[in-house]
Amino acid sequence: MISGASGVPAGVGAPDATSSAPLPALEWKFSQVFGERAIGEEVQEVDIISAIEFDKTGEHLATGDRGGRVVLFERTDGRDQRTRRELEKANTVVSRHPEYRYSTEFQSHEPEFDYLKSLEIEEKINKIRWCQTANAAQFLLSTNDKTIKLWKVTEKKVKQVKNLNVDPGARGNGSLLTNSMLLNPKGLAPRLSSNGGPVTRSSVISQDFVFPPGGIPSLHLPSVVWSNEMTLVARCRRVYANAHAYHINSISNNSDFETYISADDLRINLWNLEVSDQSFNIVDIKPTNMEDLTEVITSAEFHPTHCNVLAYSSSKGSIRLIDMRQSALCDRHSKVFEETDPSGSRSFFTEIIASISDIKFARGDRYILSRDYMSLKLWDVNMESAPVATFKVHEHLRPKLCDLYENDSIFDKFECCFSGDGMRVATGSYSNLFRVFGATSGSEEASTLEASKTPNRRVVTPPSKPGSRLANLARGRRDNRRAGSESPGADLNGGVHDFTSKLLHLAWHPAANVIACAASNSLYMYYA
Repeated sequence: MISGASGVPAGVGAPDATSSAPLPALEWKFSQVFGERAIGEEVQEVDIISAIEFDKTGEHLATGDRGGRVVLFERTDGRDQRTRRELEKANTVVSRHPEYRYSTEFQSHEPEFDYLKSLEIEEKINKIRWCQTANAAQFLLSTNDKTIKLWKVTEKKVKQVKNLNVDPGARGNGSLLTNSMLLNPKGLAPRLSSNGGPVTRSSVISQDFVFPPGGIPSLHLPSVVWSNEMTLVARCRRVYANAHAYHINSISNNSDFETYISADDLRINLWNLEVSDQSFNIVDIKPTNMEDLTEVITSAEFHPTHCNVLAYSSSKGSIRLIDMRQSALCDRHSKVFEETDPSGSRSFFTEIIASISDIKFARGDRYILSRDYMSLKLWDVNMESAPVATFKVHEHLRPKLCDLYENDSIFDKFECCFSGDGMRVATGSYSNLFRVFGATSGSEEASTLEASKTPNRRVVTPPSKPGSRLANLARGRRDNRRAGSESPGADLNGGVHDFTSKLLHLAWHPAANVIACAASNSLYMYYA
């Protein structure tokens, strides 16, 4: 049931393809890049991307960075931009892949300081989740280590000021007026004399000036009118604060569109989107004595269709499935998915690399994908004893675990994702590489691509065995994206791994074969 040396799933239990033959491997091509840095350009810490998320339609994409900003992109390829004559000349219809453009950005979080605990709270965005659309407005949740916010993004018409008191011969719209005019402090309109003409530097109104009985015909009040130009405006609708004593690592929307969960190292809270001052603690693994602490929560996710079911992973490499109908405090799990280590194979690093950094439900809701430091694992919710497939990602780094521990790279947390149809999975690696695997029975697809304009220039030999992911050892989390590595290591192909260039965050379009991934401060997009 475990994969072979190539990292492909065994024939049992993997997601069923529409035909008996395995799907052909996808050919990935570069699509777009946003925020590409020039060679030698220094990247600011606040510009590094820390979260990526498509909405359920794939029409919108959101990214968050370490500076607390959320940047939104919208799809632009809905209509063919060619003219009718160009379309008539074209012999065939060219299929267009999704393309995006910058939409808007806003400051979601600011740095704070907890005076009670003498703790600085970073503004870094940990997670972004899109909510249900209402009245043509987009809603999304964003969180840093302590505070979750609900944002509403809507289109609004731009207001413009018309009928300014400017000389008819002067050019408006910000152009310079005549030198003879004496402008007001804002430089919008000239002051007028009693006869309606502009005040020149040689004519100054006296202090005892009185308006004529008929008024000044050329003097009128400017008016504010709505223009046809539209702009996106983001407003914070709710702030969910003071509910977590430890750093928030996950938020997940419920399929009922009314509630969501937030998880930190030791607790999971259930929120109603309309209630910001109250939440319910549904999972609490904090021991009475903190010296007895052996594991922490690393990720949590709601089931995509069953509003009462959720799963969370731990630093011990286990995934627990819980049903909220069983009790108010879900201290007992319905199922636990955990792969036991062969006897005699444990080492100092075993528990560290077994820690799961991310979990995702497949849309068909039968499978769970987990990412640990060494591999991706595909679990069938009906089989708890072992994964139905294991995809090796970092097995070639096993001899270098000591070096990775010394420079803290072993604590890096890589995300994972399913394709929209659930037939493929993807995750990131070092040297700004990411891996795409076929998840259907018999598939041998295992692509390695680089986050650059030439994604296929780097060919790396697929690693050779399952492993696991990093740990948050039971002492509370710190920023796991700190690049402390100074010494790169060689892979099996004789290449060099740059541990300071890590692709931690990526997302797969819900309906198309499009992957968005973050390489430092740059957002790369690829299609197949």
